[in-house]
Amino acid sequence: MSTLPITSVFNDGYIAEQYERYRRDAASVDESWRQFFRVAEQLAGTTAGQGAYDASLLRKAAGAAALLGDTQRYGHLAVQLDPLGTPPPGAAELKPEFHGITEADLEQVPASALGSDDAGTAADVIQRAREHYCGQIGYEFDHLGDEAEREWFHQVIESGEATKPLSDSDMKWLLTRLSQVDGLERFLGLAYVSVKRFSIEGVDALVPMLDDAIARAAEGGARRVVIGMAHRGRLNVLTHVMGKPYRALLEEFEGHHPDTNAESDTGDVKYHMGYRGSRDVSGVGPVAIELVPNPSHLEVVNPVVAGVARAQQRVKSGAPGARDEAAVLPIVVHGDSSFPGEGVVSETLNISLLNGYRVGGTLHIIANNQVGFTTDPTDARSTHYASDLAKGFEIPVVHVNADDAEACIQAVRLGIAYRRRFNKDFLIDLVGYRRHGHNEADQPAFTQPLMYKRIGEHPAPREVWGARLVRERVVSEDDVRAADKAVSDELQQIYQTMKKELASGAAHPSNGDGRREPATAPAAVETAVRAERLIALNEQLLTWPQTFKLHPTIQRTLPRRRDAIGNGGIDWGHAEALAFASLLTDGVSIRMTGQDSERGTFSHRQAVLHDVNTGETYTPLDRLPQASAQFEIYNSPLSETAVLGFEYGFSVAAPDELVLWEAQYGDFANVAQPIVDQFISAGRAKWRQDSGLVLLLPHGYEGQGPEHSSARLERYLQLAAEDNMVVAYPSTPAQYFHVLRRQAARRPRKPLVLMQPKSLLRLPAATSAIDDLASGTFQPVIDDPTAAPRRDIVQRLVFCTGKLYYDLVAAGEHPANVAIIRVEELAPWPREIGELVDLYPNVEEVVWAQEEPKNMGPWTYVQPRLRASVGTVTTLRYIGRPERSSPAEGYKSNHDVEQARIVKDALTYAPASRKKAGAAR
Repeated sequence: MSTLPITSVFNDGYIAEQYERYRRDAASVDESWRQFFRVAEQLAGTTAGQGAYDASLLRKAAGAAALLGDTQRYGHLAVQLDPLGTPPPGAAELKPEFHGITEADLEQVPASALGSDDAGTAADVIQRAREHYCGQIGYEFDHLGDEAEREWFHQVIESGEATKPLSDSDMKWLLTRLSQVDGLERFLGLAYVSVKRFSIEGVDALVPMLDDAIARAAEGGARRVVIGMAHRGRLNVLTHVMGKPYRALLEEFEGHHPDTNAESDTGDVKYHMGYRGSRDVSGVGPVAIELVPNPSHLEVVNPVVAGVARAQQRVKSGAPGARDEAAVLPIVVHGDSSFPGEGVVSETLNISLLNGYRVGGTLHIIANNQVGFTTDPTDARSTHYASDLAKGFEIPVVHVNADDAEACIQAVRLGIAYRRRFNKDFLIDLVGYRRHGHNEADQPAFTQPLMYKRIGEHPAPREVWGARLVRERVVSEDDVRAADKAVSDELQQIYQTMKKELASGAAHPSNGDGRREPATAPAAVETAVRAERLIALNEQLLTWPQTFKLHPTIQRTLPRRRDAIGNGGIDWGHAEALAFASLLTDGVSIRMTGQDSERGTFSHRQAVLHDVNTGETYTPLDRLPQASAQFEIYNSPLSETAVLGFEYGFSVAAPDELVLWEAQYGDFANVAQPIVDQFISAGRAKWRQDSGLVLLLPHGYEGQGPEHSSARLERYLQLAAEDNMVVAYPSTPAQYFHVLRRQAARRPRKPLVLMQPKSLLRLPAATSAIDDLASGTFQPVIDDPTAAPRRDIVQRLVFCTGKLYYDLVAAGEHPANVAIIRVEELAPWPREIGELVDLYPNVEEVVWAQEEPKNMGPWTYVQPRLRASVGTVTTLRYIGRPERSSPAEGYKSNHDVEQARIVKDALTYAPASRKKAGAAR
């Protein structure tokens, strides 16, 4: 219901109809109409139910009200946002003529008709509205569904609180800050001509905006700030916001890199690097600041920032699961082309209010250059503003001119106040320009000649702000020059000292050739759990309130886990539950997300139980009496990139937790490939950023067609190097149990990628006994359990992974001269394989058998490593599908034929002596 005195409808007939209802019974119309007619009657000199109304005057009042509403709604289209002078587009709705009235008509309508308590006319009300909504900041909040939020904006804007002028001291601080920002960029441009730095010039206000956001958030309880951004302006943010010394930055330009990359084989370019700093906020104390490292895939860092923030919001001394969203502020700086252009942005915005991913609101800032590399906005998006995507997620948006430093600070303060009040995202569209090309070696005038002519003639933001302060007599021209000179002198002194020390060899020691020390094997981890403890945990997991009514199928099947403990029938989901329970009681928190992960896509998990009568949920793993850690599991949205990025960020910031992401099908992870390529596999080499994230990827050829057969195992093996991650393919629930417990305790932390065949989830042959969990550990390689008595007669060794192993076993008793060996851990390649081959003295042939096509799956990774393990004398063969462009057959009948062929070929072996005899005949 509107709180305005009238609606924006001013049709004469409709007004007459409402008035007749009002005359008969004032209570029969909305209060807004009652206010409207009371004013109209006062104007006409009548009272309720008496006399006629002046239709002309009512029409003018209605038009004035409509003009007021549209000024609030579309005023942003009249704000001068482009520093380069492009006039705002305006809107017909902002003119009185659109509403059937004139400016003169506004003088005849009292202010009270528009709900104003002030004396005067509608003209006065409209003028104030224009000042508020068409002034220095463009507001967009009418799309918000919550009326309380919209009313809050009206109040803070119309009270003048949103545009409260800066103090003289703040204005002088801004001059100093903008002088530092501009001075660094100009110095780098002179000292390192045409060297890439992706300068901030044109959106210089970004730095003081971040400064103010940190300070304001700290006053509201924040003790950490997590920032994500791409290249543009990153070096300036590193030095001025994060506190990275000028000297350290200049040394990187000279090719001397800090010791933070000493263990990295690769490192990264300086405008991708992260940083951790701290700053003291007056009246608050120290605030930790972290700039998350990012790859060139511009916006893909967004969910990573959110994941880091979520993990850091945990209250360690509080109750399990307690979080303080005010304690950590995430800030993400976007590009104007990448914000609407990259899907990960909308994915990240979509999860911002979901229970499993919310962080209490992220402050978003679009560093709007008005051009993407060489692409104009008309070719980059289908919307008017670069920010319009955010409106679909009920995020308020404000637009500011990057040359108006005061408005930029006011926008930040509004954003922090909104987050504090409503715990939601807020977006600032910082409209500026890019003084140079996409990078400093680029010539932008090739494609934007007119724009860059204007940019070449346009003063820097520092100069614009300085001129304003001189006009307003806050500082003198000498003060402006002095601020600029102070920065130049400081940088010149640091530069000269550095060059002199570099020339004399007295600079900081270099990092040698950058190669890290040889990796050492991780310390052995105890993963077995006493049987008595597992039995007790199992009973607790099968306990729920007596009033809780399960689905009949769950009520029938879940309690069978009691019997499985005794009869050796522990299946995949059961082993996982026991692993999780044992870790929780060890004090290890667990976070798991994925599409339908609460029950499991294949109904194998049932971690969250549902009452069929009430819909209430119960999570046994979250109710373990002796657990000293938190278990959280969430069904994710139908998203891969943002969700996997979020979990990666969470795992980085929560090193003592077991963090898992499960794909609904393994091939779904294809959509999250940038996270895998640029963070999970390379994060340590580039940024020394460790993660223990677990990827659960259903994989296995079961006749379900090309898409849901392959998790693209070959990709993960291709990315595996330098001991960067573990890629495993467990074949039993016990192996899964042990590898999860090993992962939780393993140091240093490494990502773990698990292939999980769907058909093994309930396969009777692929179950485990409680003794398998209560003893032993994860085995990288499993020898043929039937081969020990006949090793001397084995002539062919068939190496394979878990799913195919069961297909081979199911074919019946295999020939005595063939042994089947399961490789459970593919990366790093198990050294045990060579030792195992040595146990078979008469082997003539070694086979790698796989379901996947030859150009997919493990073969290309396995071939050189298996050759090294078996030596050069023994024959090495491949058995599997031939090279193909598609991962699997589309028809079940074709799949069955091909699968049968692979099994037959793997198990059929003619000894070399027999082959020679046959050849002689």
